[in-house]
Formats: sequence, structure tokens, C-alpha cells
Amino acid sequence: MPQKTRRDKRNPATKLLAWYDGHRRALPWRALPGETPDPYRVWLSEIMLQQTTVAAVDKYFRKFVARWPKVEALAGASLDDVRAAWAGLGYYSRAANLHRTAGIVAREQGGRFPRDAAALRELPGIGAYTAGAIAAIAFDAREAAVDANAERVLARYFAVQRPLPGSKPELRRLAQTLVPKKRAGDFAQALMDLGALICTPRRPACTECPWAADCRGHAAGNPELFPTRGAERERPLKRGAAFVARDAGGAVLLVKRPERGLLGGMFQPPLGSWDRTFPKREKAIAQAPFAADWKRRTGFVKHGFTHFELEIEVWRAELAHRNGFDGLWVHPRDFHTVALPTVMRKILVHGLADVSPPPRGKKS
Repeated sequence: MPQKTRRDKRNPATKLLAWYDGHRRALPWRALPGETPDPYRVWLSEIMLQQTTVAAVDKYFRKFVARWPKVEALAGASLDDVRAAWAGLGYYSRAANLHRTAGIVAREQGGRFPRDAAALRELPGIGAYTAGAIAAIAFDAREAAVDANAERVLARYFAVQRPLPGSKPELRRLAQTLVPKKRAGDFAQALMDLGALICTPRRPACTECPWAADCRGHAAGNPELFPTRGAERERPLKRGAAFVARDAGGAVLLVKRPERGLLGGMFQPPLGSWDRTFPKREKAIAQAPFAADWKRRTGFVKHGFTHFELEIEVWRAELAHRNGFDGLWVHPRDFHTVALPTVMRKILVHGLADVSPPPRGKKS
């Protein structure tokens, strides 16, 4: 029996869980020690955390659970309301998938999420990592959950030479070998916390790491060399024009993007086409939603997407009447009620930077 105890203490999972018990982050979606995790909160947080930082997700998560505390409530919400609450969080297809999954779970599965990773992957917006994380954290299934933080920790611990993203399958396989039979959910969260707090991208605190003694990257003398990465692809630059039309009451014209494609179903001011160069005045005016006294604002808006960079010139028109154009007219004070992506908010801020409020009582 004493030998088994010594072996257990040398086990990587045992070391990591002991560290986690004293250093775990307090996050609003996590169950406290001794509590049973809420699968809805686990699922919601994991969808929000895809490609997004904990700091950015915190306020969105709190807002969502205050408004829709259960999956049934989220399923009963309108997609436009969900998108509006999501606006600013990025990767907007996640909002539509979130709403679809809520509907499936609430109406077809009695409000209960599947307990195993394979069944979770059948739901919209849930891939291999997210399914493993939900299964482990919500149901203590023996599944690996390898997010960006965990990838970094594992690449250093095992000194994985193959660059990311090609090494992802190997890192997931290695992670699975470490998952303990008990406390798989805590192990998943501990691995995330180790990457966030100790095994950071720059200047990792190896002297405080519970895995330092066995870490091959640390033993090699420079853990920052891991994970290795392939050459980054150059992102093309696209340019175009946006049109901010403002009526006499200060409301701004917004239109809804097609459901499919980039920023699907979100709102925006009317946009022209995107090309390698800014359109000349005549071409820009020809792309405007209607004839008006369009004036180009000084400068332009820059925004980075995953696969390309965007630069947008902004044209503004002050209207005495709305011209009957089919769209949604929204006052800037109410922009928070509309599903406006970050790039579109940037465009509107730039387009309205020098305007003053309309006279009190004046309406279009």
C-alpha cells in the first residue's frame, strides 16, 4: 500500500489536481468544490470561450444567464435577441448555433444535454474539443479537453516537435493518456488554469509549476520554444465603402446581412463591394443605397478577420426624410439592442464622430 501511495503522488494527474485545489480560478460558470456542475452553464461557457478569452467572455456569460438562466429560456428567445446579446463577442455563427442547440435540447431532449462526447458532437456548433470539455466538466466523463492553453502545456510537457496546428491530434492523444478515472472535469479545468496562470506563452513560471520536474520542455532549457508553429499565412487586404445615413431625428439606417456567410444575420450600415483598392468617388457613390449628398469622412476603419484584413472608407449623408428605404432606423443610444458586430460599430462610430444631437423634439 505505501508503494502505491508514492506512485500516486508521482502521477501527473495527481500533481496537477493537488495544485488546482489550491490555485483554481474563480469563474462564474464553474461549480464550486462540492457542487454539481450545471450542464447548461458549462455548455454556454464553452461555446463562448471558443476563440475568445476568459476576460472577454465573463460579462457576456453573466448577461446571458441573467437573461436566460435555463436552456428552455434561451430556446424561447428570438434569434435576433440572442444575436444582439452576443454582439461584440465575435465569431457570430456561434450565436446561431447556440440558439439552434438550445431549441434541440429543450424541445427534443427534455432540457437534458447528452452525457457523452459522441452525442454532444451531434449538436450544432460542438466540435471535438467542446464535446470533450462539456462531457468532462459537466458529467466527469473521462475525456480530454485540449484548448489553446492546454495545447501549450502539453507541447512543452512532452516536447512535441511537430508544429501547430498539425500537432493537434497528437496533443489530444497525449492529453487522453493523462486523464484520471476520477475528477476528469477538474483535470480538464486544471490543465486550462495551468496554461493561463503558470505555463504562459512568455516567461512561464516554471518554478511554480507542479509538472516542472517531469516537463521535457523545461528540461531542454527553453520551454518557450514550444509549441512550435508553421509559417503564418499572409492575410489578404480588402477595401471598400460604408454608407452611414442619418435622419433628422438622429436615427441611422441599418440593414440585415444574409443569414449565410460572414457575419450572417447581423446588422450593418449599407456597404459597397470589397476589393483590393478603395473605390473612387464615382464608383463609391454608385454603390450607395440611394441618391443623397454623400460626403466622405476623413480616414478609414481597420478591422482584422481570421483570414483577411479589412479597411473601410465611410460616407455619411444627412437626410431630411427617410426616402422610404427598406431598413431598420436605429438611434445610436439604442445600438445595444441590435445585433451589431464589432466592425460595424467601428464604422458607425467613425461615421458619427463629429455629429451633434438633433434639436430636442425634432423627429423624421
